[in-house]
Amino acid sequence: MFSRRSFLALAAAGALALGVAACGDDDSGSGGATTTAGGGATTAASSGTTAASSEPVTLRLGYFGNVTHAPAIVGVRQGFFEEALADNVTLDASKTFNAGPSAIEALFGGAIDATFIGPNPAINGYAQSKGEALRIVGGSTSGGAFLVTKPDITSPEQLKGKKIATPQLGNTQDVALRAWLKEQGFSSTTTGGGDVSVVPQENAQTLETFKAGEIDGAWLPEPWASRLIQEAGAKVLVDERDLWPDGRYVTTHLIVSTKFLNEHPDVVKQLLTGLVKSIEWINENPDEAKKITNEGIEQITQKPLGQELMDAAWANLEFTYDPVASSLQKSADDAIEAGLLDPVDLSGIYDLTLLNEVLAEAGLEAVNDL
Repeated sequence: MFSRRSFLALAAAGALALGVAACGDDDSGSGGATTTAGGGATTAASSGTTAASSEPVTLRLGYFGNVTHAPAIVGVRQGFFEEALADNVTLDASKTFNAGPSAIEALFGGAIDATFIGPNPAINGYAQSKGEALRIVGGSTSGGAFLVTKPDITSPEQLKGKKIATPQLGNTQDVALRAWLKEQGFSSTTTGGGDVSVVPQENAQTLETFKAGEIDGAWLPEPWASRLIQEAGAKVLVDERDLWPDGRYVTTHLIVSTKFLNEHPDVVKQLLTGLVKSIEWINENPDEAKKITNEGIEQITQKPLGQELMDAAWANLEFTYDPVASSLQKSADDAIEAGLLDPVDLSGIYDLTLLNEVLAEAGLEAVNDL
């Protein structure tokens, strides 16, 4: 379903992959919106100003070569985004990432207009820009994080004195682990001390250190949790879905620069129309969606997932346009409690006006913000 307009941009994706780690944050400027008393900003979308322009516009969209970004990969490769865009809008999907910090840096620096990303990078970017630089405008993925351990660890009580890895200090899984350890009565520090030593390291390194017996477990996103299970004999101690109401929490969502949202709300609405179509198609055609997602992963990373691994990871994910906003606030509260984030008012981080317009037009139920 490629067209020539998006093919050239997509063909460059593998060569332009950026970043180094898992999820995180970075720092830079803002988008020129009007600040509100709550610390956010009034956008053109939230104020109801979505008149279309006939001027040429390029929408620069970022995403990751990861199974948790399947709605983005499918949306690009199947043409759902481009089909939803007006004739005057060109989709540039050439910039892909493998780390939250580099995606936020690109958004702040004006290299991209929107990106799929994890929750903690969005929180950090919003906080560092004092609520000015970005808005969460839609969901993508829920679920897919686990605490996996050596098979002989069968209860939380056995974790005292053990080493547990996370993808990066302060990233989504790192915060989740520290909050859960505290609920179990264990202490941890950002330097690896406490009752349980939390060891931030890259996911590929975690697989090797677990195999070598240097760590006792890890709190990881898919597909890495399933890789430790399949390739290293790890067992699931905690499925993070069990810690959330209805088993739902945000893993990936769509953010847009406030500047672009203000200048082109019509284009953002079109993008969201494509996102809803992509997610509905994925859920209706899971086998074909897995194949297309893996082709996208291979193009970006040169390393497709094995079929068994793809099947296992896919089964642990829910693809949804609902950003599961309630879970974002708890993630922020947990990061603050762990000393990894300064107190921040997230009341303006969501702008779901356009998404709910798209859902209403499609006869679908509206979603909620904070």
